[in-house]
Amino acid sequence: ALLALSHLPESRHTREQATDLRIDLRQPLFQLGELDRILDQLREARTLAEALDDQRRLGVVSAFLSPSLRWIGDYQQAIESGQRALAIAVRLEDFALQVSANYFLGQVYYVLGEYDRAIGFLRSNVESLQGDLGRERFGMPGLPSAFSRTFLAMCLAELGQFAEGIACGEEGIRLAEAVDHPFSLAVACFGIGALYLVKGDLHRAIPVLERGLVLCQIAPFGFPWVASPLGAAYARSGRLSEALPLLEQAVERAAAMSRNFDIQSLRLVQLSEGYVLAGRIQDAATVAARALDRSREYRERGCEAWALCLLGEIASHRDPADVEQAEVHYCDAQALAE
Repeated sequence: ALLALSHLPESRHTREQATDLRIDLRQPLFQLGELDRILDQLREARTLAEALDDQRRLGVVSAFLSPSLRWIGDYQQAIESGQRALAIAVRLEDFALQVSANYFLGQVYYVLGEYDRAIGFLRSNVESLQGDLGRERFGMPGLPSAFSRTFLAMCLAELGQFAEGIACGEEGIRLAEAVDHPFSLAVACFGIGALYLVKGDLHRAIPVLERGLVLCQIAPFGFPWVASPLGAAYARSGRLSEALPLLEQAVERAAAMSRNFDIQSLRLVQLSEGYVLAGRIQDAATVAARALDRSREYRERGCEAWALCLLGEIASHRDPADVEQAEVHYCDAQALAE
């Protein structure tokens, strides 16, 4: 369609079409995991929308640019783009755009470890997407009502507020099941499964994450999200022969999609933990150091705390145990967690 459009005389109408086509390309490219191409298309769409002085289109492009910038680790630009979209949404009284902007801002603040700020944006969506609105997609690849509950549950898990997080995550699953949308359900399974993993409830984490992994055959983009916590749950359950391939594939497939695909630092932490449980201490130390470096480079403070805690665990597992180094890492992790 873009190629055909290039053969038509340029006009405001064709420039509007060119903008919309680039926005529409986001959906199939997203499901294929071609994230760099999404960013290129959306940057072109932003240039077109700015030249048109079309605030509605500029708001939509700004909203979708936020996760694309997050995937390359440019969190500050991701926040600024999301805030720009939200400001336009409020000014135009565009409810759908406001939902998208809230969700994407909630995601980026979750990755940064700013859980309270993330909860504010995500809870706004949860409270507004009630009744029939909970079944609407608002131009997104899945249900914002389920997505927002998923990341809200994960934020609440990091704060130890498990009861509310479980209720929220389970409702996300029910919403996705009600519309029979595999990708929404895969994301919802990931969220509640990740919560149960943090809580230490492996008997509940494993079945829901296994369900999510099956759904990723339909929506392969979600594989790294689901495979890593499932691999971590397997490892903690002693199922190391199943755990390590999943953990390694999750890291590899995420890296193939983007330089900093969502929470890659946490995937490295979970892979390192798997190596610890398998007795591969040197491999664990190497991967944990990578996780710590990445989390600090991108200011992912939640992941940094987990990486420090794991480095303490690794030091305590050495033969002989490096007690002094373990204590340093545990104290640093505790200070950051607090």
